[in-house]
Amino acid sequence: MPENKDQQHPQEKRDRSIVESLLQGEPNNYNQVELARLRIRYWGFPGARDIQHNLDVILQRWQITEEQLFEMTRQLHELGQVYKSGDSLQGQEDWS
Repeated sequence: MPENKDQQHPQEKRDRSIVESLLQGEPNNYNQVELARLRIRYWGFPGARDIQHNLDVILQRWQITEEQLFEMTRQLHELGQVYKSGDSLQGQEDWS
């Protein structure tokens, strides 16, 4: 019988600092895109339960649903205005 053991995500340490920033931040375009990216990354992941919980908390604080978040960020991606010029993540696709 396989054991259900939580895994550690390779990006978990870096992502924790991003989540902490989002918990303190406002729902601006950059933060919304970061939240959506992390929701996708940790969706269904067998571990990082505290990160997953905090992502839920952020949605509640910002008073939006995941569906609303994804709709807003899809529009930002379509406009090509995901990351401002000069951001260290500009052009970086780091979804998994």
